[in-house]
Amino acid sequence: MKLQVKFSLYNAITKIAIIVVLGGIILFSLDKLAFNQLDNRLIKKRNKIIEHLNDNEIDSLLNKEQSFTDYNILKEEFIILTDIPDSQKSTSAEIFTEKREIEGDIEVYRILNYKFSYHTNWYNLEIGESMTSLSSIKNAIRFYMLIVLFAALLITLVTDYFFSNFLLKPFYSIIDKKINLVDDPSHYNYENIPTSTDDFKILDNSVNALMKKINTLFDLEKQFIANVSHELLTPISVLSTRFENMLNTADIPEEHENKIYASLKTLNRLKLIINSLLLISKVENNQYLKSEALSIQQEIEDIYEDLEDRIADKNIAYHLNLSSDFQFIGNKALIHTLLMNIINNAIKYNVENGFITITGKNIGNHYSLTIEDGGLGMKKELLDNAFDRFKRGNTEENGFGLGLAIVQSIAKFHHITVEIQSEEHKGTSVSLIF
Repeated sequence: MKLQVKFSLYNAITKIAIIVVLGGIILFSLDKLAFNQLDNRLIKKRNKIIEHLNDNEIDSLLNKEQSFTDYNILKEEFIILTDIPDSQKSTSAEIFTEKREIEGDIEVYRILNYKFSYHTNWYNLEIGESMTSLSSIKNAIRFYMLIVLFAALLITLVTDYFFSNFLLKPFYSIIDKKINLVDDPSHYNYENIPTSTDDFKILDNSVNALMKKINTLFDLEKQFIANVSHELLTPISVLSTRFENMLNTADIPEEHENKIYASLKTLNRLKLIINSLLLISKVENNQYLKSEALSIQQEIEDIYEDLEDRIADKNIAYHLNLSSDFQFIGNKALIHTLLMNIINNAIKYNVENGFITITGKNIGNHYSLTIEDGGLGMKKELLDNAFDRFKRGNTEENGFGLGLAIVQSIAKFHHITVEIQSEEHKGTSVSLIF
């Protein structure tokens, strides 16, 4: 899971938890707050009534048939004043919620009941306010509060996502530009990625330092291979000359002659290995120029002329299907070597009366050249190491395992993608995507 996703999930979970807790507290305390507010209003009304109370007001309230002081048809408020019997004379006040039938309608009211004395007379004052409006207000508050909470949650999550994306952008730039897109240590860009985060600066500098070490070792390896290859060619040439001179000696025993021939053959194989390593080293060191106009069709036709006898010896059916010719700028000698190695393998690892099919076609803005054979094929473990040096697709065949390594080096040099598909005893397909 990406770090950005983990940040987003953490922020989402914590914010949801906070909002759920706060929302729960607000929702559960809303009733208490509403009742407290309503009770305070009732107490203020009681105090106001008692403060302005007189005989006329008492007579008016005692004799009035209409209980609603504001004569509101919604019956949201009422005031009732009654005499208290002698048995109930005691000062007290209480607030409660109760259903009352007022003028034939039953409503739920919050009622303040207050007993008091005035001029030696005792009265019971009831002030009531309807709970209907209060319930609707509470529901509206709950609804809008939930909307606000969820809107706040959504906004903060989106903001956190884009902020984390902005915050981690240098990290992904380091991964892409300095690791994923680097196909060769010599092409590495040591320029630091702009960032104000110290952790990313440390990561960037560490990657730069690591790539410097890798690049140094890479150069030493290529230089070592090139130097050793050059140095080995001289004694090999001297030995070859000496063995050839020995063969020209008169009356040489046949047994010695066979051994000299075997030694010459071994030296020639060693020379081929060294030349292959030299070729790979030069390609990887960019010692070749890509300045020639090349035709894929012409190169394949030239290679077919060189290999026609070998194809005929195995009675291989050869098919060339190029929907169009592909021309590009490259190195003619290297492209010839690349195609020669692939087609030569298709012949070498083929079977009697097998087939080789070469197909070329345009796919979007790419050109795909596929060389397919019906030969021995490769096991999966061998296919996974197909481009490794000194690994051979079929261990029963003679070879040095450098053919596909050369193909890979030349392909990278020309920015060609190589894809191999193979199945044992069914054949191999090599695709070059230009």
